[in-house]
Amino acid sequence: MNFHVMTLFPEMITQGLSASILGRAQEKGFIALNAVNIRDYTLDKHKRVDDYPYGGGAGMVMAAEPVVRCCRAVMEQIAKENGGCPDTKEQKKCPRVIYLTPQGCTFTQAMAKELAQEEDLIFLCGHYEGVDERAIEMIVTDQVSIGDYVLTGGELPVMVMIDVIARLVPGVLNNKESAESETFQDYLLEYPQYTRPEVYEGLSVPEVLLSGHHAKIGEWRRQQSILRTKKVRPELLAQAVKEECLSKKEMKFYREITGDGTKEK
Repeated sequence: MNFHVMTLFPEMITQGLSASILGRAQEKGFIALNAVNIRDYTLDKHKRVDDYPYGGGAGMVMAAEPVVRCCRAVMEQIAKENGGCPDTKEQKKCPRVIYLTPQGCTFTQAMAKELAQEEDLIFLCGHYEGVDERAIEMIVTDQVSIGDYVLTGGELPVMVMIDVIARLVPGVLNNKESAESETFQDYLLEYPQYTRPEVYEGLSVPEVLLSGHHAKIGEWRRQQSILRTKKVRPELLAQAVKEECLSKKEMKFYREITGDGTKEK
């Protein structure tokens, strides 16, 4: 999978995503990262990419021209690598262009799973007071937020999204089950994890995890996920029930801990 990031600080992206699991995934060719400097596409002799907003107001706004020209160059590069050009019928559908903004829809694990099916993703990192609306209208397909707060730029949110999405790309994680059984799968939070020693400062590992009985361990873990979700994110548990993500046995456990008298279907 190929990630293309349009940014004013390409080194921030490349350095931030060059270590640990994602660094190894790039070395092995499971994912590719292309950080593109928007300044390279401005026609201003001083390399300016921003200007004062019409109508007045605090701060500066990223100009449409360098952003659009940068995106078109990235699109052409992708098309060339795919053996076509953006205007030919042979070319695959245009990649999605994701603009990171507090005004966008909230990024979720479900969205990450959807985006992980794409071959190429283009990200736009905003700065200052945002990006000229005309550029957004011309090139952006998705506006996404990672939370209800404001950051100094789009680089950190982009790195968060790439980290989440890349983990779902085959081969990135050594253990496929790591991505299939963790937090937010089936709308449930992940169960508690333990490692050696068996007893630490008087706290013991639950006996069921020492039993070697995989069926009982699996049942215990699912119950713990349900309990933890009920305590911390009850709205997610309600969604899991609504989407019928729980087995009949798990629904029985759910009714026991919630007092929900809903009958089994």
